[in-house]
Amino acid sequence: MALNDDFHVYDTTLRDGAQREGITYSVEDKLAVTKLLDEFGVGFIEGGWPGALPKDTEFFARMAAGEVELKNAKLVAFGATRKAGITAAEDPQVKALVDSQAPVITLVAKSDVWHVEQALKTTREENLAMIADTVSHLTSLGRRVFVDFEHFFDGYKHDADYGVAAVQTALDSGADVAVLCDTNGGMLPTGIHTIVSDVKARTGGRLGIHCQDDTGCAIANSIAAVEAGVTHVQCTANGYGERTGNADLFSVIANIELKLGLPVLPDGALKEMVRVSHAIAEIANLTPDTHQPYVGVSSFAHKAGLHASALKVNAELYNHIDAAVVGNDMRILVTEMAGRASIELKGRELGYDLSTNPEAISEVVEKVKQLEARGWSFEAADASFELLLQSALTGESTHKFDVASWRAVTEQQEDGQVLSDATVNVRFGETLISETRSGNGPVNALDNALRAVLVQQFPELESLELIDYKVRILDGGQGTGAVTRVLIETAEGIKRWNTVGVHENVIAASWLALEDAINYGLLGHKN
Repeated sequence: MALNDDFHVYDTTLRDGAQREGITYSVEDKLAVTKLLDEFGVGFIEGGWPGALPKDTEFFARMAAGEVELKNAKLVAFGATRKAGITAAEDPQVKALVDSQAPVITLVAKSDVWHVEQALKTTREENLAMIADTVSHLTSLGRRVFVDFEHFFDGYKHDADYGVAAVQTALDSGADVAVLCDTNGGMLPTGIHTIVSDVKARTGGRLGIHCQDDTGCAIANSIAAVEAGVTHVQCTANGYGERTGNADLFSVIANIELKLGLPVLPDGALKEMVRVSHAIAEIANLTPDTHQPYVGVSSFAHKAGLHASALKVNAELYNHIDAAVVGNDMRILVTEMAGRASIELKGRELGYDLSTNPEAISEVVEKVKQLEARGWSFEAADASFELLLQSALTGESTHKFDVASWRAVTEQQEDGQVLSDATVNVRFGETLISETRSGNGPVNALDNALRAVLVQQFPELESLELIDYKVRILDGGQGTGAVTRVLIETAEGIKRWNTVGVHENVIAASWLALEDAINYGLLGHKN
């Protein structure tokens, strides 16, 4: 059997994941996500509910027309069993599933007697007939069928025998997989393992798992189900989904491959995890979670000096895997907690060998501690730290220009329009150059004025662009007189760097971060 037939990696980002608050996929978005998931190597991609949503109907039509050629995955259409009182062949919703031309169809069915009687308002017997008829009808048309048993675990507690009977009915009717769903997300791993083990022992077919994250256990619950014998896991990219979300595709798959030792993706696919995770986040217009397991930028970041001392000897001492396996990087954070080992490792990360320069290490350690005691933070400002490191190594200032003075003015005019202007004076030898520029705020005006001066001496700065600006109040008790920390992100083409400035005056803090940003840009051109 092919790898994806031995173990099913089933993604429902485009259907269940799209139910997350704040996510609205266009058809173009859905096609782009489909391509990414297929490149990652998942076995099945659930595209949506054709017939129920016009957008999903269009998506399946465009997939059928060949707009995205799937190399690893099979496309899945999602829908429900037939309505009570009619045949599957008569049900227009079932017909829409067939018309989607998807080779695989996933049906949502009821196995909880409470839902059968209170939500469907039908009998237990008719519900089983609805499952059997719909599965048999679709398989007779050559479609592969999976059945998602909604609220299965809650229903098992109400009437375990009926839940097992529903599963067996689907399997006996030709369903390839019976998926046990923790729809309300209320289960814990031990309960999942116990119930899955019992259902597996009492039925003769393949079982799957679908977990919501309302207890924060969706990933752990999915792994517990795999350990109990399921060979089909349903997840969403980055855990997107209704309420608190679903089991995160990337964490679940990495755990299955790296912790359980089951190869469920094509060779080399794990290295694409970070790229695919962040690309899907961008399409969803959501900021990637920096602390997400495996794929977050902080998932292999180390702050304490004790960690760094051990990492210097052996990176495996404080990392549960090699970050490169999932396409990530280990990072050393420079803070007041940093010791000599942290500075040496951070220097190595930035391309500097400090092992033969203990004096420079000592100087940087002390400087960092002094600055952070005053509110500076280099955790997210590698460029500012590198300038500090350069100064310690060379014994020279990293400032490539001498600012005589600067001034920023913001004015609200009578018509309500707010204007900002800034003037910057820079000395080059005996020559003083002055430029005044406007901006959409005082910081942008200062940035424009400073670069207007500097490009006359450093034309390479023309391509620099300030792309992000963050302000943090460090002492809220001081109100508007509090010390502020400013982080600035600057870009030159695809290159990005971050700098920091701290001052009681927010504009002065911004100026310090701006100076570092431009000095770092000049350092890069020098290198």
